[in-house]
Amino acid sequence: MSRANPVVIFSRSTCFMCHAAKRLFCSMGVNPTVYELDEYPGGKDLERVLLELVGGGGNAVPVPVVFIGGKLVGGMDRVMGSHISGTLVPLLKEAGALWL
Repeated sequence: MSRANPVVIFSRSTCFMCHAAKRLFCSMGVNPTVYELDEYPGGKDLERVLLELVGGGGNAVPVPVVFIGGKLVGGMDRVMGSHISGTLVPLLKEAGALWL
């Protein structure tokens, strides 16, 4: 799933930080593939896999979970940190998500 698309966001439709992540990428001209875990038919199975990948201290996946170029970037804190430090655009270009 995440390897076939340059940017993949696993989200929940009611999550404010997920909305902020989607808006950030769209404002940069990136069209992420978004899986709303609470609306996707296989959402519960995806949550179990994501929980193993990202960890977390409970039963719920800390969303958003962002993959760029098939690699786990992390949550909104990591995405914003990369954006502020200037490393997000090169990642997006390398993944083929950003052309300019």
